[in-house]
Amino acid sequence: QVQLVESGGGLVEPGGSLRLSCAASGFTLSNYAMSWYRQAPGKERELVATITNDGRVRNYARSVMGRFTISRDNAQSTVYLQMNSLKPEDTAVYFCKRVYDALWGQGTQVTVSS
Repeated sequence: QVQLVESGGGLVEPGGSLRLSCAASGFTLSNYAMSWYRQAPGKERELVATITNDGRVRNYARSVMGRFTISRDNAQSTVYLQMNSLKPEDTAVYFCKRVYDALWGQGTQVTVSS
């Protein structure tokens, strides 16, 4: 079964950190660039970060640049999003997505609040 499963979300205080994971199955992860998106309540889904299939090129939304890091372990079929210096405005459901098609995970909730 081709699928993406996110994990690692939760409640964290401002300034804290979380690491999200996206486990891929049913296909060869190393063949695909991957992205993380997020959607806050009442807002459109936005692109957070993208990584090429070999991990050499990474791009970030301006709002997370310098705080978030996207990475991948193709041997483990997993993509990560390390989130540091979290802010309340980072609160959202975070999704991973295979680039160039419509394969999405189910999302994981991140809440940044004191």
